[in-house]
This record gives sequence, C-alpha cells and structure tokens, in this order.
Amino acid sequence: MADLRTLLVSRFIFPLQEKLKKHTTVADRRALEASQWWPRERLEQLRVARLRALLMHAGAHVPYYRELFARTGFDPAAVTAIDDLQQLPFLDKPAIRAHSDALRADDARGLARFNTGGSSGVPLIFYIGLERVSRDVAAKWRATRWWGVDIGDPEVVLWGSPIELGTQDRVRQLRDALMRTSLLPAFEMSDAKVAAFIEHMRRASPRMLFGYPSAFAHIAAFARRTGRRLDDIGVKVVFVTSERLYDHQRALIEEVFGAPVANGYGGRDAGFIAHQCPSGSLHITAEDIVIEIVDRDGRVLPPGESGEIVVTHLATRDYPFVRYRTGDIGVLAAPDDTPCACGRTLPVLREVQGRSTDFIVAADGTVMHGLALVYIVRDMPGVAAFRIEQESIGLTRVRVVCEAAYPADGDAHIREGMRARLGRDVDIVVEHVAVIPAEGSGKFRYVVSRVTP
Repeated sequence: MADLRTLLVSRFIFPLQEKLKKHTTVADRRALEASQWWPRERLEQLRVARLRALLMHAGAHVPYYRELFARTGFDPAAVTAIDDLQQLPFLDKPAIRAHSDALRADDARGLARFNTGGSSGVPLIFYIGLERVSRDVAAKWRATRWWGVDIGDPEVVLWGSPIELGTQDRVRQLRDALMRTSLLPAFEMSDAKVAAFIEHMRRASPRMLFGYPSAFAHIAAFARRTGRRLDDIGVKVVFVTSERLYDHQRALIEEVFGAPVANGYGGRDAGFIAHQCPSGSLHITAEDIVIEIVDRDGRVLPPGESGEIVVTHLATRDYPFVRYRTGDIGVLAAPDDTPCACGRTLPVLREVQGRSTDFIVAADGTVMHGLALVYIVRDMPGVAAFRIEQESIGLTRVRVVCEAAYPADGDAHIREGMRARLGRDVDIVVEHVAVIPAEGSGKFRYVVSRVTP
C-alpha cells in the first residue's frame, strides 16, 4: 500500500514535472500497462505499424536513411512484417560516428546529446529526442510497478555515470529530495566509502535500490564481513542493470538485503530493452523494442539460439536506431517455451550472456564464456577481488587482490586451471595488486578479452 507521500509524487508531482519537460511519460506508461496483457497478435500489429511509421518518417526526414532507401530501393510504406527489417543493413558504432549529423531528423524536437564510453575507450556520441525519453522512462516506470513500488517511494541509486553525477546541481538535488531519491557514486568502493553508503541506506530506509549488480554485491559482501545488517531497512526490491548479473551476486544481494533482485537489460544507446518480472522472466519492452539475434556473419537466428543482440528502437524518430548492433550476446525464448506465469504476453529474452568481449578464445579456437575462468579464481579462499584480461591468444593476465587466507599455491592453482581451459602453452600471468579499479563509468567487469571470437 503506497503511503501519502508516494501517492502525491506519483500522481501529481512527477506528472507535473514530465508535463513541464514536454514528455508524454504518464500517458505512455498507462498505455504500456494496458498493452502488456494484449493477445500477441494484437501486440504484433502494433509493432509492425510503429515500425512502418518509424521507417517512413526516416525516409522523409533523416538524410542518412533518405539516401540509403533511395540507393537500395527500399520502400518503407511497403513494410508489412517485422522481418522486413532484414532488407536493411545494420547500424553500428562506426556508422554512427561517421554519420552523426546525417542521422538527425530535420524535424527533431528537443534533441539531447549523449555518449557512452564503453570498454573500447572510444566514445559513441549520439542524440535522444523527447519521444524516446518519454517511452524509456515509461517502460522503466511500468517495470517498477510490477514489484509493488512506485515513483515517490524512497530510493537509493548507486551509479557511476558522469552524466548523472555531473548534473547534481541545486535544482536536481531539490527535485531528488522531493521525490525521495538519493544518488550515490559507484566510482570508489573503499571500505570507508562503503561503510558510509550503508549508513546512508539505513537513514534513507529505501523501498527500492537501483544500480550495478557488482556494486551492490560489493556492499553486501562488506556488510556480511563486518556484521552490518541490511535486511531490516525496508528494501522491497533491488533493481540491477548495465552489467551481467551473476548467480553468486544475486544470491549474495538477496541474502544480505533480504529482498529479491530484479534484473534489467539495456543501455543508454539502445534504450531500456527488457525487465524482469516477479515470476522471473526478462520481458522485452516489445511495444518499443524489436530484437533480432544474429550470428557472426549477420544472419538472423531463430529463437533459442545464441547470437549478437540487434535492436531497433521504435521511439527514435528524431535520431533513428534501426538494426543497431549492441555487441551483447543473448538468446530469445522459443515460441514453445512455457509462457511466463505472470500472464504478460510480452516476449521474453531468455538469457543475456554478456558482451562479445566477455567471451574468451582458447588456443585451439574454442570460444567459451568468461565464466569458465571466473570460477577458477572466485571460488578460491582469500580472493577479495580479481580481473581476468585476455590480451592475446597466447597471454592472459589475472590481477588478484589477496587476503590472509590466500593459499601459498594460489598462483599455481590459477595458472593450472586456466591452462586446462585455454591451452597448455598459454602464458598465464598472475599479478597481486592492492585494488581492482572500476571502469570510467563506475561499472566492473570480471573478464575482458581483446581477442575477437
């Protein structure tokens, strides 16, 4: 049952803010809460109509697509099925960098500049219009309400993006205070910082948490190690996103916070793609998102097979993202999979396996997920933190933060375990370091491979 403060924020204050920003978030959320129960045939009709409208607008108003359609003879008005997308080439990061201005619609409204750093270190600069902002916020809002929490409920956000953290001016601080949201920086996770975060959470008594799974797992591990309780502060759900959620992280977070973990998948570039419901399924925001799974040669794979996730965002008329290669690897649920017990007809992303750089390549060419190496190090005693970097087929470097319980033969155990998977002649370098830094965004990755699968 929402309290009066939550009702005031969710029904009056937040809608007023969105209206002043010229966002259609409230109406969009209501529409999404209706369409999530529609028969699949009706939902598909909506998707096809929205896809056709997006492509017709792109052909008329976006120079990049006007030229592309003319050159290839593609007629957006003839689109009658989602599969018609396969007539178009992929959009990738190099293409966006090369055609940044030509991707803007000539009638775009309220474009805002964004960028992602990514693990490559080469930023991607792109633009987002009012329509997409409204739809993305509405999709997140809908998913929040699946878990019995709402805008206006006390929330702690643990984030590392300089976009959010750089906008903490006085107006933003006052707005966050009004809506009972507090933002903590995930850049530095020293013991002193984590202890302060825990004290902040105890004072805030949040009903929901939102942030990186690695950051919440780190806080949970510190709390358990130091005897600090977090299962009595009132958290109803922990929303995590922006990184792969590992099973051991989920178990640790749920144990320490005494609340379920709700996984989400998306990115600043591709949008809010999928959210986990209380029944466990990762539902795709199908009203706005079209997902294709493709192999390394760009061929579309059937549901149930693993490949790269390609996204078309149907609310990007101002700066279209059509067949955008995310670099993430995933699997769509097959049509004969058991429907989700929640009753929603939204399609399901069965698994997000990670980024392509989370996969490693053995000396014999075998491609495997980095988890094959993660467990070698993670399950050893005395390992406080680690990162595995495959620099080449012949060299993998493992950086380890050790505690007193680290065994004398720990380095040899790591080398032996990794050579058993990568190849007997692979050079495994184990380095003991004082700290494993997060990436520039505040995210953390256990495995990074510079070898193309």
